This record gives sequence, structure tokens and C-alpha cells, in this order.
Amino acid sequence: AEKVLGYDLLSLCLEGPRDALDRTQHCQPAAALGSLSPQVVERCVAAAGYSVGEFAALVFAGALGFAEALYAVKVRAEAMQRASEAVPSGMLSVVGRREANYKFACLEARKHCESLGIENPVCTVSNYLFPDSRVIAGHLQALEFLQENARKYYFKRTKMLPVSGAFHTRLMEPAVEPLAEVLKSIEIQKPLLCVYSNVDGKKYMHSKHIQKLLVKQVVSPVLWEQTMHAVYERKQGTEFPYTYEVGPGNQLGAILKQCNLKAWKQYKHVDALEDEEAAET
Repeated sequence: AEKVLGYDLLSLCLEGPRDALDRTQHCQPAAALGSLSPQVVERCVAAAGYSVGEFAALVFAGALGFAEALYAVKVRAEAMQRASEAVPSGMLSVVGRREANYKFACLEARKHCESLGIENPVCTVSNYLFPDSRVIAGHLQALEFLQENARKYYFKRTKMLPVSGAFHTRLMEPAVEPLAEVLKSIEIQKPLLCVYSNVDGKKYMHSKHIQKLLVKQVVSPVLWEQTMHAVYERKQGTEFPYTYEVGPGNQLGAILKQCNLKAWKQYKHVDALEDEEAAET
């Protein structure tokens, strides 16, 4: 990773500084680290990755080489960082009541921005996490408006995310071309196991499909809740598979618990660094 990126990713992950890790161009490659026990890997039937984690899922499934994928992630992260710096924007995590109407709230936030003189304001759902939980992304003024009017829109909790831009919205359009170019130059294979796309929650079919949707993903909402339903849909009485979340944190496990409690009962978190330390001791 260090050779591809030109900086020491491991020491940045372990020692920080935190604000350097929060920058898009550094935090995306950091998500690509991971290792698992061999028997789990051999028996694996499907994979999915959240946002940039989709590259890790595709490397795991043999569709992308590690070095090429890491280089693509580097280009993606730098292009998204540049797009972020062009417009004051961000992402707002929202937990809503049953009555919450996210589209209507976003529409009113856009109208508020127009009243401030902002042309073509962006405010839209960028991540579907689990029932009654969304991430809304767009112009900062729109997100501030939603926070101030949270009760009106039946939002129980709102929290600004520590990111530098409105990812998975059209504000990321400047990042599309650089990523499309680098993906054209990379050899992409058909995955050896099912990998589900963030863009439509369906399985990738072939290499051109992967190339097209990885680019589209930058400006499209992450349909994670829909992906969870697709992955774990099965006939009544059929057992759920074992699920492993690889990498730092267990947020995806927490989301799975909200989406499908029975599937979550077979869930395990694997921290790659903890595993390596255990192997050394």
C-alpha cells in the first residue's frame, strides 16, 4: 500500500493525527486493509462493501487486483477531495420517526437555499442505512436548515458526519471523469463470488458492469438497507449464513441488526489489526 500511495498508511492509521485520517484522500485507502481466517474465505458465498469498501469487496472476490484497486481508490479519494473543496457541503446522519418524510424535508431545505441565493442547491438522501435512518448530503446551509427544523420533519436525532463533502450526490460530479479514466486502464475480472452493488443493491454481472457502476456510485446514493434485504432474502425456515464484518468498527453489524435481527445473530466482527497481533503473540 505504501508503494502505491507514496505515504505510510499503516502508521497514519495507528498513530494519526486524527484530522489527517479524516481527510477523504487518506480515509478511503485506510478502509481497504483486511484479512480473514482461510476456512471462512474458502466458504464465502457473497460480499458487499459500504461506499469505498466496495473496492475491498471486489478485491476479495478476485475482480480487482489489490495494487490496482488501491490506486483507483487513491484517484477517487483525491478527486472527491477536490470536489468537496469546491462547495461548502457535508453529510448529516438522521434518525427519523415513522412519520418522517425525507424527500419533503430535502425539498424544503433546497427552497431555503434558493432563498439565500444559492443556485441549483443540493440536498438529498445519500445513504439508506436501516429503517428510519438515512444520511442526507448537500450544501451546508441546507443541512443546517434541517438541523434547526428537525422537529418539524419528525427527525429524532441529527448529527453532522466528520467528512469534508457531500459524497454520493451530484456535487461529486467532478470526481466522475478521473475515476472513469483510471478504471478503463485497469483489468477487471468477473467476480469469483457474488458481490452486491451499492448503486442498485443487485449482484454485479460482469467486468463492464463493475466499471460502470463503480463510477456511478460516486454520485448515487448508497442503497445499503436495500442491499441487506437482497443479501439475506431467503425462504421461510432457511438458515442464515455466517456474516463477517472485516475492518475497524462494527457499524455495519449495528445496521444489520436493525435490518434483519435473525441474520445478525450469525454476525461476527473481525478487526484485521487485532488478528495480526494475535498471530504474532
